[in-house]
Amino acid sequence: MAESVVSFLLDNLSSLLEGEAKLLSGFRKEVVFVKNELDRMRAFLRSADAMEDEDEEIKVWVKQVREVAYDAEDIIDDFLYRFEHPRRHGFYGYLWKLARGIKDLKARHRIAHQLQSIKLRVTDISEGHQRYGYRLSIPQIGSSSGTKPCYFSELRSDARLLEEAQLVGVESEKQDLLSFLVNDTSELQVAAVVGMGGLGKTTLVSTVYNDLQVKNHFHQLQAWVTVSQSFKLDELLRQIIKQLFKAIDQPLSNEVENSTDTHFLKTTIVDFLSGKRYLLVLDDIWDVDAWEALKLSFRNNNNGSRLMITTRTEDVASSSTKYLGGWILPLNPLSFEDSWTLFCAKAFQSNLCPQHLEKISLDILKRCKGLPLAIVAIGGMLATKDINKADDWEIINRSLQAELQGNRKLKGMQAILSLSFNDLPYNLKYCFMYLSVFPEDYSIKRNVLIRLWIAEGFIEEIEGRSLEEVANGCFNELLNRSLVQVTHRYTDGRVKKCGVHDILRETMLLKSKDQSFATITNKESCRKLPERVRRLSVHEGTTIDAFGDNQLSQLRSLLLFTKESDVWNMFMSSFSNQGSRLLKVLDCVSAPMTTFPQDITKLYQLRYLCLRDTDVSSIPPSIANLRHLETLDLKNTLVQELPSEILQLQRLRHVIVYAYKSSSYLGVSVQGFKALKGIESLSSLRKLCYVEAKLGETELLASIGRLTQLTKLGILKLGVEHGDAVCSSIHELKFLRSLGLTSKSEDEALSLQFKSSSCLQLLQRLYIEGRVEKSLEGLQNLTNLSMLYLSGSKLQVDPLEALQALPNLVSLYFQNGAYDGQSLCFKAGGFLKLRELYIKRAENLRRVVVEDEALSHLELMYLHYCKLLKEIPSGIESLRNLQYLHLIEMAVELTATLHRGSQHENYLRVMDIPGVYIGQWNIETGYDGHWL
Repeated sequence: MAESVVSFLLDNLSSLLEGEAKLLSGFRKEVVFVKNELDRMRAFLRSADAMEDEDEEIKVWVKQVREVAYDAEDIIDDFLYRFEHPRRHGFYGYLWKLARGIKDLKARHRIAHQLQSIKLRVTDISEGHQRYGYRLSIPQIGSSSGTKPCYFSELRSDARLLEEAQLVGVESEKQDLLSFLVNDTSELQVAAVVGMGGLGKTTLVSTVYNDLQVKNHFHQLQAWVTVSQSFKLDELLRQIIKQLFKAIDQPLSNEVENSTDTHFLKTTIVDFLSGKRYLLVLDDIWDVDAWEALKLSFRNNNNGSRLMITTRTEDVASSSTKYLGGWILPLNPLSFEDSWTLFCAKAFQSNLCPQHLEKISLDILKRCKGLPLAIVAIGGMLATKDINKADDWEIINRSLQAELQGNRKLKGMQAILSLSFNDLPYNLKYCFMYLSVFPEDYSIKRNVLIRLWIAEGFIEEIEGRSLEEVANGCFNELLNRSLVQVTHRYTDGRVKKCGVHDILRETMLLKSKDQSFATITNKESCRKLPERVRRLSVHEGTTIDAFGDNQLSQLRSLLLFTKESDVWNMFMSSFSNQGSRLLKVLDCVSAPMTTFPQDITKLYQLRYLCLRDTDVSSIPPSIANLRHLETLDLKNTLVQELPSEILQLQRLRHVIVYAYKSSSYLGVSVQGFKALKGIESLSSLRKLCYVEAKLGETELLASIGRLTQLTKLGILKLGVEHGDAVCSSIHELKFLRSLGLTSKSEDEALSLQFKSSSCLQLLQRLYIEGRVEKSLEGLQNLTNLSMLYLSGSKLQVDPLEALQALPNLVSLYFQNGAYDGQSLCFKAGGFLKLRELYIKRAENLRRVVVEDEALSHLELMYLHYCKLLKEIPSGIESLRNLQYLHLIEMAVELTATLHRGSQHENYLRVMDIPGVYIGQWNIETGYDGHWL
């Protein structure tokens, strides 16, 4: 992690040297010297990071590098802060400027002295690097930087020695693998088993590999090769050849033994495998480059040969199966029942759990979240504890993080889980470690996480891509490496929320603490904060005693996950005294505040401000002081108007100001903020929602078209007079992915056209609430559209004709009279990707027809409050993928017969739809009905 700290600082210093030349007058040389020396050391820091646990001297040296990097960052940030004060004018402004100049002169002298001290420390550290340089070889291309502890290879070998009886919860996966290996397909194929570290990939594959049926089928040749992170191509090829020759008891020639010619070695493998039916396992492939380097060694000999691959990386699984054909087996965590069986087998030697330990054991098991490695390791450790001493078990439950750090029996597990982290580039290490600041089992919103990463400075600009696009790529890479778990997806497949495995989170918390990356406080915090706190995450149960007299002067990020007023007031006092003046991120979701704290506007370096779900009702003009602000999140507050001074914040990327004001079975109303004249000056805006149109004002809406970087836009209270201005604007927004348009009343007609095939080509989600004159022209041009939401549109013409050919549409909502006709017909070959159909309050709808080969991928169908619809949709029996049919408040005839168990109900049962719900709305109890 020292490499990450230094690289992060070097990026900041480079930006500083380029952009703040005048401010650095007098000590530019010192800044350049520090930058150059740290740059020289950076090349060796990755090796040093990997050796920290093995070499105490290097550990001390790495800590020194990290500390001096942090101190240099503090000095530079403090220096910049002093020049961020808002300017004043007039006579008082002249006096203020004079006094400020004297203070600035003193500050320059002090900072110059501090930089001299940093320079001396860097020189001393650089000499230390020279002393230890012989131990810090620069990693070679094509090889891993990480050094694995000896017990890692032991654990991997142990995974292959487990007996079949010790396997739990993977019986079906084993049978699937067996069937795949011995099927009649003659072509060479790949079975790629993919999942996070510790899921038991190697154990499962080893059990299949040793199965008697497999051994008989591949009696000519079976071989197993462990790839892992650390490899050189020639060494890996020689290892494959050794295993192949060993499998048939054939000695290896000196020519092969000593060769470094990769072409010769690959040719040797090809020749050796020619004509044989073989099974080869490549265990633990880490990246696509490794597979790409190996794949030409395996040619299709039409003998029914197979490769089995284990990997933590989805790209490896995808690349290998696409190249040779085959099958990807994603390995999932164990179910609760299987987890409990495995836990008891390890902790109680297959005996039942004693009743007095059951609650504690369940709490511990919950933390394992179905990860076999964690269950086996922790269960094995608990097996050494006296089952009659419940206190010992409770201590482990409360202090699992400490056990991970100090218990030798858990070191191997920690090493395996840490491998994926150690393999990350430095910027992704920061991104992943940041997930640990969220509370345990917290569902993290992807969009919020991406905005936080950007505000923290973790995301580097790439030419041709926005910061959000780069950050999204980082997120996807963490998913690809099986480090992040998806907890909720949108229907179109986008990730909405995510999390991280509890045991992996505990491992990251240890690293975070050791690297001074972040500090977590909660109800179990008993010690005072460390002297250096850069990021602070305050969880429920934290008391002000946890903070002691720490002034938090080095704090860069504060995330509050508590509603304790004492804690909040303490931080407000800190802001007032400029104790945390270098703060860049302030996230106060649900904080106990009713007014905007004026002292927040003194945090001149602030980049991210979230007051979501608070009772704040107004924003002061002094927010103009926050010149670096990128995100202003006021969702679900009482704010309805922003001061014009906000237009001075030229770095704003996300303005999120709206609230859901009422909710019932009738729907939800949204309240935004009044449109600001001149908003087009905020040229960096990516997200703007929701802005309220003004009566008779069209120029302001037309000017939104100049915000050409917008990806999400929401406009409320639109009138008939706004139609042309809105269409003119949105046609200029070529990066727009999400668009929401709402009329000011249900009687107000909107005139909307999407005629140009060249505009809105990236639009994925379209929400329109309000009457639409005649029809929505040009919808068929929105070929990237994945979700369409229409509410109250009163369309007279069947819209399906225009929509059925949209190639990417997966969700379609007709809400609250969106369609006013009597029938809807889904024609053959239409809506081939649609997965979700929701029709609500179609008051005139009498018939729904689904033709053969229409809606072939539909999984969810909702029909609510269609009171003239007397029959279930015609042709519904052709929907082979339908999983869920929801019928609420239908025609009296249909509802009555369904409740009596009529032919309709029997028909639906015969169709074998997994979920069918029939009911009605009850004003007192909500939905009232039953499942078939």
